[in-house]
Amino acid sequence: MMLSGWGRYPWAACHVIRPRDEDALRAALADGPAIARGNGRAYGDSAMHPRSTLDMRGFERMLDFDPGSGVLVAEAGVILGDIISTFLPRGWFPLVTPGTKFVTLGGMLAADVHGKNHHRDGSMRACVDWIEVMGPDGCVERLRPGEERFDWTLGGMGLTGLILRAAIRLQRVESGWIRQTLIPAADLDAAMEAFEAHAGARYSVAWIDCLSPAPALGRSLVMLGEHAARDELPQTHGGAPFVVPRRRALRVPMDAPAFLLSGPLIRAFNALHHARGSRAAGTRLVDWDSYFYPLDALLGWNRIYGRRGFVQFQCALPLDASRDGLSAMLRRIATAGQGAFLAVLKRFGPGEGRFSFPMEGYTLALDFPVNRRSLALLDELDRITIDHGGRFYLAKDARMSATTMRAADPRAEGFAAMRREQGLHSAFASAQSERLAL
Repeated sequence: MMLSGWGRYPWAACHVIRPRDEDALRAALADGPAIARGNGRAYGDSAMHPRSTLDMRGFERMLDFDPGSGVLVAEAGVILGDIISTFLPRGWFPLVTPGTKFVTLGGMLAADVHGKNHHRDGSMRACVDWIEVMGPDGCVERLRPGEERFDWTLGGMGLTGLILRAAIRLQRVESGWIRQTLIPAADLDAAMEAFEAHAGARYSVAWIDCLSPAPALGRSLVMLGEHAARDELPQTHGGAPFVVPRRRALRVPMDAPAFLLSGPLIRAFNALHHARGSRAAGTRLVDWDSYFYPLDALLGWNRIYGRRGFVQFQCALPLDASRDGLSAMLRRIATAGQGAFLAVLKRFGPGEGRFSFPMEGYTLALDFPVNRRSLALLDELDRITIDHGGRFYLAKDARMSATTMRAADPRAEGFAAMRREQGLHSAFASAQSERLAL
């Protein structure tokens, strides 16, 4: 079967196995190497391998829930959106969520995903009580925070074993609404000042215009968020605080033509988006789905980038180098005219984990259509990231080299050495791990 990640680049012929029980998983590992795959929302080639790609969506049961503590025990193939639809009506919501609800629990754990609240609550590991992982010998071990294998596995991209089940803590909420405050920022400095001034906000994220030159370099719309209390809702919602309007999902019907991603059109779109956002500045209630998952309402949005697909670039920069590094990137992108309209800036808190992505500072995520000019620009952005002490998010990577990986993240060599010492390298591998020599 031909597989790709969500970016539809690169593609590879993979032998896909759909196991339904642990015995089937053990049989697949005996014929390794193999990699687990969830709902295919990793952007690049981290959840595919030509020899054995294990489709884990058959492990889709929610096994137990404690209504006193909010601890949910679920299998790795459970979709995040199903967790929300099951437990939000009971007053519970995930503590950490990425930008789409169409991911599996196992994928969230393997990538140690972060959300709009990393500066306050940390990454996925912050809400995990334990995970159960099948090793290369087929044995299943329960791992807890503080243990070495747990620490390598959260952020280890499925390369330390097959995540089967986990116990995660949900957070109590009083409604399905978010009190959103939108702050227009005239440039990058103003956006970063808004993040720092509102460091106490539960959620914060910014859409950033990556094609606007100085003096509007990095103009942004910063969106803060708090879970709305029941008494904050208007009378029309107070009687049913978890009922929100159902968003009408639209589907991208075909691969978009390349001219839709031309520099002039994206500049015009970005200018319009910033102007509309500026007019909507202030505080209002928005439903949880619109705040956390705006792109989920556009099914198949990855087709916007055309039949060649797209690559996402996401880096994290240390706090003291963030302003200079982001400025250098945005100047280069604006000059090249290759930026996309989906550009996101977030503030990170302190990083944790032996191989997890976040570090205290800022993270920038950008989408680029796959073409010669964009790929050359991405090489330049890699160098700027490395020069400013930054690193890259493996859940978004599709084209980085092993040399770049090690220049950006000295932990990579230790991760690869651990895999060799524990005999994991011959049992668990992905197209990405082989490309990056992990």
